[in-house]
Amino acid sequence: MLFSELSRYFEQLEGTASRLKMTEILAEVFKAASAEEIGEICYLSLGRLVPHYESLEFNLADKMVMRAVAEAVGKDKEQVLKEYKKIGDLGLVAEKLKIDNGPHFAKASRGKKLTVLDVYGKLKGIAEDGGQGSQERKVHGLAELFKGVDAVGAKYVARMVVGRLRLGFSVMTIIDALSWMKKGDKSLRGELEQAYYVRADIGALAREVKRTPLRQGFVGQVKPELGVPIMPALCQRLKTADEMIAKMGKVAVEPKFDGTRVTIHIGKNLLRTFTRNLEETTHMFPELLEAHKEVKAESVILDSEAVGVDPKTGKLMSFQETIIRKRKHMIAEASLRVPLKFFVFDVLYVDGRSLLDKPQRERREILKKILQPKKVFELAEEIVTDDPKVLRKYHHQKLQEGLEGAVVKKIDGEYIPGRRGWNWVKFKEEETAAGGLSDTLDCVVMGYYRGKGKRTGFGLGAFLVGVRKGDQFLTIAKIGTGLSDAQWRELKTRITNYESRIMPKQYTVHKSLVPDVWVEPNLVVEIAADNLTNSPNHSAKLALRFPRLVRFRDDKNPGQVTSVEEVGMIH
Repeated sequence: MLFSELSRYFEQLEGTASRLKMTEILAEVFKAASAEEIGEICYLSLGRLVPHYESLEFNLADKMVMRAVAEAVGKDKEQVLKEYKKIGDLGLVAEKLKIDNGPHFAKASRGKKLTVLDVYGKLKGIAEDGGQGSQERKVHGLAELFKGVDAVGAKYVARMVVGRLRLGFSVMTIIDALSWMKKGDKSLRGELEQAYYVRADIGALAREVKRTPLRQGFVGQVKPELGVPIMPALCQRLKTADEMIAKMGKVAVEPKFDGTRVTIHIGKNLLRTFTRNLEETTHMFPELLEAHKEVKAESVILDSEAVGVDPKTGKLMSFQETIIRKRKHMIAEASLRVPLKFFVFDVLYVDGRSLLDKPQRERREILKKILQPKKVFELAEEIVTDDPKVLRKYHHQKLQEGLEGAVVKKIDGEYIPGRRGWNWVKFKEEETAAGGLSDTLDCVVMGYYRGKGKRTGFGLGAFLVGVRKGDQFLTIAKIGTGLSDAQWRELKTRITNYESRIMPKQYTVHKSLVPDVWVEPNLVVEIAADNLTNSPNHSAKLALRFPRLVRFRDDKNPGQVTSVEEVGMIH
């Protein structure tokens, strides 16, 4: 497929807000693509070059991309900057200048038409270039690529490089489109989503779907692969201990730690760790370099919670203290200040054998046999009960110990990646004030309001947050109080790189709540509130009463924020 063809499809996708229409357009793209290029098309359509768990960034600031545009169109970089200040979108700037300077490209346009794989290869080469002089080589290489693609292609290349593709869909829409490509509807979504959750590489999944005749069926054959993340199992919500026992029967109950979720892959000459949003974090955990010595297996995938331990008292630390370990620099210093203990509570794979379909009690027995805790690992404690009173007592005991309560697991349940079924339920609060919320919400920051008075010094005076409905985000609260000065400053620092002049396509916002500045869906925050009320203005049709920021959730991505359906369970 020519890159110019893919760019025209991208224009169609950008031009529609209909989820169904996006699915149909993507399905058309996938039908036209070959098995050799469909994986790369999936990555490019998400503004990436590699699967989500791989880290490959262009590391080119906006000004460097402007230099590349200037070099490509034969203009001074100040002229490009002037256009950018006027338009506010580097992609549109690149497109406009290519159109305005068409004669400059007459000679280049006589050459070979670039295919998707040509452009993908050039982009990947630019991203992988490092070392002395790499910035100049990146700028020159990008300029050559701008020369080789048409105006529409230049728009999307520029947006990919600066990380703002703005097509407005996620991996789930691609999964729908793969089903549509095969069957003309979304009937395969459940199977394909399951396969993606087991081996979270959308490009590899697309190649497999493209190559496999429908009658063969491959989804049930997808097994965990060492070094490739599995989507962690997540907890549903039930309000009371009685409800949990009635719905789940006999359960295994474990502490709910206030740490960061870590899935650990250990093999011969291999160690990789992943967060709950599939980000690789291996370099952040030097403690695990000797982890293989605490495991009696050649290869294993463990599910755990990493919690900071006070080096003086030995007590577990809070999430805010633990999360400082999630950094890219000064890791050795951070590991001395906040040493970690990994509380292991499940095993998903041992010596080439998947354990996902094994019941919880069997996985627990295997875990006890292979785990040999010494310094880094600790087997999470567990009780087994079918008595609501015992469950409630254990929950309150954990709260008194400073933990977040209990996690309740169906004892004969399989390990189900993602938040599906009622195998795992979190138990945080049971008795709340009348009308109060039994849990916090994870929300995405959608925009902010500049504010007046003292707040102008922070750069914002209130912010808008939303919950998820499929790939869309619906507003549920405008928050202007309850933050410390430090939190206001941190919030502004965090969202600066995600500001947008236009409303992201995934948002539904009532005109009375339109913010002064839109924010791309990237930052997740944990919000507490006194209760919920019906709202004619918020697009979730509900509003949080007295909302307040609890903390920033760096361990979660926008696809993991609280859904509209879950909001009803919290109330």
